[in-house]
Formats: sequence, C-alpha cells, structure tokens
Amino acid sequence: MSNQYLDPNLKVFSLNSNRKLAAEIANVIGVELGKCSVTRFSDGEIQINIEESIRGCDVYVIQSTSSPVNEHLMELLIMIDALKRASAKTINIVMPYYGYARQDRKARAREPITAKLCANLLETAGATRVITLDLHAPQIQGFFDIPIDHLMGVPILSDYFKNKIMDGDIVIVSPDHGGVTRARKMADRLKAPIAIIDKRRPKPNVAEVMNIVGNIDGKIAILIDDIIDTAGTITLAANALVENGASEVYACCTHPVLSGPAIDRIENSTIKELVVTNSITLAEEKKTDKIVELSVAPLIGEAIIRVHEEQSVSTLFD
Repeated sequence: MSNQYLDPNLKVFSLNSNRKLAAEIANVIGVELGKCSVTRFSDGEIQINIEESIRGCDVYVIQSTSSPVNEHLMELLIMIDALKRASAKTINIVMPYYGYARQDRKARAREPITAKLCANLLETAGATRVITLDLHAPQIQGFFDIPIDHLMGVPILSDYFKNKIMDGDIVIVSPDHGGVTRARKMADRLKAPIAIIDKRRPKPNVAEVMNIVGNIDGKIAILIDDIIDTAGTITLAANALVENGASEVYACCTHPVLSGPAIDRIENSTIKELVVTNSITLAEEKKTDKIVELSVAPLIGEAIIRVHEEQSVSTLFD
C-alpha cells in the first residue's frame, strides 16, 4: 500500500453491507481494514468479534443500511455496542446509504417516523458521529444530537456527465417537486437550465398526468434523483420527456435501491444510461449494460481523513 496513513489510532471496520466499498475506502485512506468477524449463532442471532485492540482509537464503521435493512441495521447496532464496551475513543458511523429515511414525517395518521427512530437507535447504542451521503431529506440531520457530516453525490454524478461527450444542449430534470434543489445543484455545475416534472393523479388508480415545466424540446435530458427504488417514477418521467420532444434521456441517482421490477423497467424504458454510485452493493443480476457505476470511495475516504484531522469537510463541495 503506497499511501500509508500514519496515525495508528484511526481504525476502519467493515460490516456485511458493502465490503467492496469499505476496502476501496480503506485503500484511499491508506489503512488496512480492521479485523472483525460477523457471524451467526445457530439460532440466527448476530455474533460480532472484534479481533484487535481498539482501546482509545477513533473507529470508523462502514455500513449502509440497505437490503436486507433489518439485518444490516442490527449488525451495526451490535458493532457499536461492542466498540463502546471495548473503550473506543470515538465511534464514527459511515453510512453511505441511510435506510428507513423515507418515513421522515407523518404523511398519514398513525404513521411512524422511522428516520428519527433509527437516529435514536444509533445514538443510544453509542455512536459519537455519523457520516452519510445524500440523505432523502436534509432535515434528517436534525434528528441527531451528535455531529453529522452530510456528503453530496451531485459532484460525482456531474463530473461524469461533464466528461462525457454529448452533442447538443443539456437540460437537468427533477422528476418531482421535492428534488428541485438537487437538480439545481447539478445544473449549476453543468451550466445548464433545469426542468421539473409536475405529476398528479386525477383520482386513485388513474394513470398519472405529467406536465413538464421548462423547455426540453430537442435537448438531452438528464434526470436526477437521490434514490431509485422500483424505478416507476423515473421510467414514466423518461418516457414523458421523449414524448414531449427530448432528444435523449439519461438518468442518475446516488442510491440504486433497484427493488422489484426496477431492472426490467429500466431495460425497457427510453433511458439511454442510468448512472449510479456504489453506496449500495449492486447484485450481479442487477448489473446491466445500461447501468454505469461510479465510486464514492475517494469522497468518503477524504471525508474520513478530514474528520480525523479536524479539518473542514464542507470545503470538499466548494
């Protein structure tokens, strides 16, 4: 390893959700991944053994709470407890993808707010800091009473499109009203205009009516979202853009949840390319010619070094 990080008190551990990304992050920092095993007792309960001393160390645990979310969340909580009882100086949770984030308010009566519940669980277990990427809503930062560093995927996605040779005018498109700020950030970086898709259902179970706010005629449209889950919204939006005169449609997101019919929908849609990051491990059966995967390891590795050396993290995005 060429870029050896010199402070022996910085330790990076990985649990099961995203080992490949964790190895890349450790490589960026210049450390070996910490030794720990995550196994199961015969009744299915999680067993974690930390196989090296971490007393007085600043520990960074890399774990996305992606599917199976309950397994990964429980692994993380048990790991935090183990670190706390082993006298780690600080326990820094690096969550490229923060699961359960979409229930961040009560949309209907008698609903839980799971994003807040998970924040409480992490804090109660003993986490001292959270580093995460593109929370579903930035207000979730306020659900924590510990420091939280909120990294952005937009620069990584923007750089990809900036370096891709595209013949024609570009327009950045938000698939709904909620994502306008994100689309604006990308548009600023690519010096392009934005458009917004205004969708509504006239009544339940009736197909969505899509109105496009902004000029997309003859332009290359880039749809941007934080999460693509079943890909229903994004593929409908792409088809609406083409029907309304866009010359080509690309889509990008930070978190490729891609559950259920998502891959089939993307394959059969007008989307030319779907650009995602590796915040969530893509299963082999989800890797298709249309999907381009970019790594967030350089960004997260740099953020960890800055947190550890008490430097500014926000300047990464200036």
